[in-house]
Amino acid sequence: MAPSGKKKEKVFHPNSRKAGQLVRTQLRKSKLVELAKERSKKQGTQVSIYNFFYHALPPEEGVLSLEELHYIVKDVWLTRHDQELEAEKASRRKGRPKSAKEMKLEELKLREVELYRTGMEVIDLTHPTNVELFRKWDQKGAAYIQQLRFIRISSESPETVIVSRVGQHPLLKREEEQKKQAVAEQAQAMDTDEAPLLLEPPSNFASTMQTMDGV
Repeated sequence: MAPSGKKKEKVFHPNSRKAGQLVRTQLRKSKLVELAKERSKKQGTQVSIYNFFYHALPPEEGVLSLEELHYIVKDVWLTRHDQELEAEKASRRKGRPKSAKEMKLEELKLREVELYRTGMEVIDLTHPTNVELFRKWDQKGAAYIQQLRFIRISSESPETVIVSRVGQHPLLKREEEQKKQAVAEQAQAMDTDEAPLLLEPPSNFASTMQTMDGV
């Protein structure tokens, strides 16, 4: 019998560690999607976005890697309305125009996908101090969030991170100042290394030259 050419899907034993990881990942994704839907109905758009990323944090202490942050945006945030959109498409009779809800969901997804492609600003969940501060948020007001550090990431350049807001919280400002000071000290040390070495005062050089000339 000729091979079908289809790639076989990996099957993991139900009790294996890998299977457990896949199940936990899927459950976490489903939970995040439901939370995003619920909170967007009850709260303003901006606060609901912050809440979504708040619940995307690891349950225990720790930060997300850049790869994990992209996964949260690409595979969870951008797909949160997919089931609802598919249901709208399925309920539409053949030849009938799209419903207002279907068009709204399609436009929203296209807009968000394009934003992510060109550069989407998100709370920096890869920064330890920023994550620690974010965990203290009351999940209600947006004013506290404005003090935090934000970065811009994109699907076109997933390895590139642009710091769009360094953060105005005292802890973040102190860290930034310390970083600037360390960079300045390093630059100063490099300048010193590259400068001509004057091991003797200029007056000593002058006296040596006079002696050589026999004056």
